[in-house]
Amino acid sequence: MGTLAFETSPPSLRLMPLGQTALSEKAAKLPAGPAPQFGADAENAESPVVMMVDDESLNLEVLQTFLEEAGYREFVSVTEPEKALGLLTERHPDVLLLDLVMPGMSGFEILERMRADETLRHIPVIVLTSSTDAETKLKALELGATDFLAKPTDPSELALRLRNTLSAKAYRDRLANYDPVTALPNRRLFMERLERSLRETARAGATGAIMHVHLDRFKQISEAFGLGIGDSLLKGVAMRLDLGVRASGAPGTLPKIYRTGDDEFALLLAGMGRGDETAALAQGLLSAMAAPFRAAGQEVSITAGIGIAVYPDDGMEASTLASHAGVAARHANEQGGKGYQFYAKELNATSLRRLSVESELRRALERDEFRLYYQPKVRAHNGRGTGAEILVRWAHPERGIVGPGEFIPIAEETGLIVPLGEWILRKACSQSKAWQDTGLRVPRVTVNVSGRQFAGPQMTETVVSALKASGLHPQYLGIELTESAVMGNAERHVRTLHELKELGVRLSIDDFGTGYSSLSYLKRFPLDELKIDRSFVAGVDTDPDNAAIVIAIIAMAHCLGLSVVAEGVETEAQLAFLKSKACDECQGFLFARPMTAEVFGKLIAGSATKPAPEAAKPARATTVRTKAAEAVQPAPAANPEVTAVAKPEPAVGVAQPPEPAPTAPSPEAVEAAKLAKAAEPPAAKPAEAAPPKPAQPREAKPESAAATPERPDLTKTMPMKLTVPAKPAQPPAAKPAEPASTLPPVDFPT
Repeated sequence: MGTLAFETSPPSLRLMPLGQTALSEKAAKLPAGPAPQFGADAENAESPVVMMVDDESLNLEVLQTFLEEAGYREFVSVTEPEKALGLLTERHPDVLLLDLVMPGMSGFEILERMRADETLRHIPVIVLTSSTDAETKLKALELGATDFLAKPTDPSELALRLRNTLSAKAYRDRLANYDPVTALPNRRLFMERLERSLRETARAGATGAIMHVHLDRFKQISEAFGLGIGDSLLKGVAMRLDLGVRASGAPGTLPKIYRTGDDEFALLLAGMGRGDETAALAQGLLSAMAAPFRAAGQEVSITAGIGIAVYPDDGMEASTLASHAGVAARHANEQGGKGYQFYAKELNATSLRRLSVESELRRALERDEFRLYYQPKVRAHNGRGTGAEILVRWAHPERGIVGPGEFIPIAEETGLIVPLGEWILRKACSQSKAWQDTGLRVPRVTVNVSGRQFAGPQMTETVVSALKASGLHPQYLGIELTESAVMGNAERHVRTLHELKELGVRLSIDDFGTGYSSLSYLKRFPLDELKIDRSFVAGVDTDPDNAAIVIAIIAMAHCLGLSVVAEGVETEAQLAFLKSKACDECQGFLFARPMTAEVFGKLIAGSATKPAPEAAKPARATTVRTKAAEAVQPAPAANPEVTAVAKPEPAVGVAQPPEPAPTAPSPEAVEAAKLAKAAEPPAAKPAEAAPPKPAQPREAKPESAAATPERPDLTKTMPMKLTVPAKPAQPPAAKPAEPASTLPPVDFPT
């Protein structure tokens, strides 16, 4: 078979064609046969195992003859009742035919011990007895007997009662041992089979292995698209794994696939070890998962990490082996989610460190150990600051400042990212308002919001609460979201974005170009800004492909009325390219590294101060009121301190009409301004003190062009074909002279 496709409910999800890969070519050569029946376990498809316990061997022979005529083939006959419990544990039969009156150990005692054992208590027991008194039957029923048969046994009655008992057991086992979504055997049955395989391996002196398959980012995808799409994806994953097993050419009986967790699968590989055949099977499973799925009109790639634990080398206890395989799978996920990893003792240390970080993260939130860092954003054409992105660092009491790469992924996985994100939002708003209260002109700060937090039902309420608690006007706050966070469950997220937009918050898409997006949804989102991912900016001046992508993103964003920010700008060559393509803003180490709130406060203090307003008094305090906020908490009646919409501060960087004579600034503001002025490069002073340049003459420009900043014609430099509306010929705008070898300092205009 060259391609694989399926339609499930909902119909918007299907497997993408695998194409001419080695896996599909091998699968095409497989002999034709019935489609795999998930849940049709091979052991249950065979004749059930019937165990019979009776001290009279003649009775056992008669029973076996009757059952063979009825079609049963698997028997365990026991004439010594003392050995019955050991054989029950070893063979785990589907049904037990038990005599009650036996020397040494009675059937009642066997029943009592079975029901006290968690692994044996659910085996159905049909009691065979010649006793007809009610007391004997009641006692057997109290001890857990399933049914009765009187001696001598009627063959027809025996066959019917056995059939009914096994049917009831099969239904009960189905509910207890099989996953309702994929119809695969579940973790309970996997652990039971693993324990049995370990016993058999120990007796035979052989080896075996288990594989733990962990799906990377499946929980986030399921939360984004909804449970219906998530369940369909799981069915598709089960089909892909089955294809990988059958196409791998594994020797002997094909391994069974089990679903052992929300985003976890497992395989039991009896007779296999650390050899090439185990590695080949793992690679076959990864190849089967390579092609993307299609969910709700979007291509979704689900990668998997595979961990392998071998017995007896890595342990001889089922729980230990399962844990070791899980550790190896997590390590494979951390390496990119597209590989397999055999368990090694060194991985346990890594796993323990991860658990330690998780527990320390919980305490860090309680102890206020996180710190905000600010990285400025600047105008591409003149290098003047326009705002800042807020980043978070962990001030660990022993390890010092810990970067986000060490704790953000763990916070995402454990759900701690939600309370952490709420703390960042509240802290950012309160810090900006505190600066404003000292008389500083504060630029807009943008906060990164995780997909998990954005998908929650309280996203809008969280933003409203942070703004109201701090008193910060919404125009000074921006929200950054990744493509994947927004595109998952796009219909619902459109509503959330409109609610945030109604508040007056600026909305940005971060890392644009690295996720999966739909242009039809992009034009529906009330966005203000696209941020080009640093992976494209890194080689924009040397890699034609990166250059083409950046040009296309800038052109598309401008046609949609969005501004563009380039992340990760580190060289003047990158900046020159971005300026030539009319990129609006830049961010990166070329301008400023992330800095603490104290340093950023000095930076904006040195850029400009404004008169200390009487707004610092309680009477001038205002509270943000929008429709979204009113839905959360209605405005109290007759309160003169609450206004319908807070009067916005003058926009940063925009010329304002003359203001009344300022009053004396606060001592703190004067001191902060002196510090910043002392640290300012000498070359920047004339530029700061120079009066604003008069507007350029516009007699030669059409009226429509005069209202929009000039951007060069992108079609003249693009290495790819794009249709851009033609612009009237315009004279080149005069540009201010820049230093030959240094960039303008980062400052924030007033």
